[in-house]
Amino acid sequence: MTDGLVDLRSDTVTRPTPAMRDAMARAEVGDDCYGEDPTVNRLQDLAAEMLGCEAALFVPSGSMANQIAVKVLSQPGGEVICEQDCHLIHHEAGACALLSQVQLRGLPSDRGVLDPDDVRGALRPDDPYQPRSTLVAIENTHNAAGGIVWPLERVEEIAAVAREAGLPLFCDGARLFNACVATGTPAAAYAAPCDLVSISLYKGLAAPMGSLVCGGRELMGEVWRFRRVFGGALRQAGIVAAAGVIALETMVDRLATDHESARLLADGIREAAPAGGVPDVQTNMVLFDASAAGTDAARIIELLARHGVLAGPMSPSIVRFVTHVDVDRAGVARAVEAFARVMKEVGS
Repeated sequence: MTDGLVDLRSDTVTRPTPAMRDAMARAEVGDDCYGEDPTVNRLQDLAAEMLGCEAALFVPSGSMANQIAVKVLSQPGGEVICEQDCHLIHHEAGACALLSQVQLRGLPSDRGVLDPDDVRGALRPDDPYQPRSTLVAIENTHNAAGGIVWPLERVEEIAAVAREAGLPLFCDGARLFNACVATGTPAAAYAAPCDLVSISLYKGLAAPMGSLVCGGRELMGEVWRFRRVFGGALRQAGIVAAAGVIALETMVDRLATDHESARLLADGIREAAPAGGVPDVQTNMVLFDASAAGTDAARIIELLARHGVLAGPMSPSIVRFVTHVDVDRAGVARAVEAFARVMKEVGS
């Protein structure tokens, strides 16, 4: 809880743990642009090891990580095949068009998970009147779908389609470790079919900032170059990288607690909500369709805030609740109680 509020807007609102703050205070630092920050280097090596990749690069944010990956793996004037509600399309301010000069072709999906036949069907023919397919991108877990996990088999199937077409595969893995914990799938298995993978340190893992781009060593020169081009080069970054090390070492397994909290929250909301308003929960996100209660997301969010619970909009009709380390079981209970009151107010 934050300042007496139960903050379920996102897992980005987490605060660094005491262990992170202590590590940050004691961090050994150097100039990262020269590759001389030992704490950054340790973080990068740890991330690469966990994902089974040859190398990783620390960058300030998840959007920068994604944009670097798109730039490195695509060609100007090309088309990126992705899911229609993915983060690249809706939450990165048009950066793919601006920075990489590519267009995004969003495909329909089953709760964020693409069908290999749909991807194959979206591949452009050799036609001078059409853009060239340049990259396939996936998002695991899928944010807009409600933290939905990609099964490993589906990732491998999409990768096979991309390889057949001679295209690279990028995974926006901001919440990849949620997928790993939910399915028992190692991060390295998820990363293996992909050319580049991004991971976030500041969502469920609770670090104050930072993401990593992970992949083969032959791509890292270009990844490093575009971190510089996009303004993400860092100096004595070990101060924040130290929190990232703690995040990777201590915060991954505990994501299971967030998933259980989300299931408890979903169960409580279902008891008060109209039937069909809450889809199944797979990780740390709960969605509620406010139209089932005859209202919209903004109204539900406003009423919840009056009862000390913060939630966020996923669309004009969908309210999103995200569990994380700073919301304990008491906070979940408060949120359920507040939601029940809101349903009575909406229905009155």
